[in-house]
Amino acid sequence: MVVAASGVVDMITAPRLEDAIMAALGKSPAGLVVDLTDVEFLASAGMGVLVAAHDAAPEGIGIHIVAEGPATSRPLKLVGIADIVPLHATLDEALGSFSA
Repeated sequence: MVVAASGVVDMITAPRLEDAIMAALGKSPAGLVVDLTDVEFLASAGMGVLVAAHDAAPEGIGIHIVAEGPATSRPLKLVGIADIVPLHATLDEALGSFSA
C-alpha cells in the first residue's frame, strides 16, 4: 500500500498525512510505503508523523519511505529517522523491498 504526499509537509499539513497513514495501517497491509517524492519541504512536524507511524505500525507491517534529495532524504538522515525506517530513492525500489 502506498501513501503519497506532495508540496509542503509542515505543522498545518502533517495531520492530513498522519490521517492517511493511520487509515492505511488500519487496513492491515503487508507493508506501507510513504512516498515523499513530490514533497518540496519536510518540516519537523512531518518527520514526527513518520516516527509516530513507525511506532504505531502493528507487528509485521513494515513502513518504508521514498525520499530522494535535499528536501526529504537529507533531513531524514540528519535526524536519524533513516536509521529506524528504511529509506529508498524510488517507489519501485521501496515496493521491491517487500517482495525481496
